[in-house]
Amino acid sequence: MIEHMRERVVAACDGASKGNPGPAGWAWVVSDDEGTPARWEAGPLGRATNNVAELTALERLLEAVDPEVPLEVRMDSQYAMKAVTSWLPGWKRNGWKTSAGKPVANQELVVRIDALLDGRTVEFRYVPAHQVDGDPLNDFADRAASRAASVQEAAGSALGSPEPPPSPDTPKAAAPRRKAPSRRTGGAASSRTIKAKFPGRCLCGRSYVAGEPIAKNAQGWGHPECRTAEA
Repeated sequence: MIEHMRERVVAACDGASKGNPGPAGWAWVVSDDEGTPARWEAGPLGRATNNVAELTALERLLEAVDPEVPLEVRMDSQYAMKAVTSWLPGWKRNGWKTSAGKPVANQELVVRIDALLDGRTVEFRYVPAHQVDGDPLNDFADRAASRAASVQEAAGSALGSPEPPPSPDTPKAAAPRRKAPSRRTGGAASSRTIKAKFPGRCLCGRSYVAGEPIAKNAQGWGHPECRTAEA
């Protein structure tokens, strides 16, 4: 633990399961003061559900960060977040039974997380997963967990592991659209739109009627949308 000198730690954690249940993995990442990943860890879980992977990631993060330092945890799992904040008090009152009277799923993990949360200041923040412009820390944890689930091997900054590869679940940013080159033959007048006084025919082959908006194009006047067409 290297955060004991800091006033506040910002971190993210995530789990992945290829098949749910299927090959699973967990990961956490702690940022530096600039918000970029400073240290991280990921590990395999064999065959497990996504919920188990998400809870395990939170458990490992809480174990790795100094409990004396206030912590912000960014997660994309509504289940894991609500399990340890909204639902946990009721489960404890009901003897670890749900409101329907059924045993709480993943109880052992929830009990361990409850003990790790005891007496410390933790703020949970939900962030959407797999966004082009999503939270960079959560994206890092997501990629690390996905990689651990796929290869079933431990990784992390302490092991000298390279940054995890991009997640196949995150869409790539769309390339900026390029405007078609404008063919201006008459200076500023070429972009001017007027109403036709007489019917005519555009270079595209379609006719226009009197009163219809037209613009100067490469071969005279025609439809405004055809002004950049090839002569």
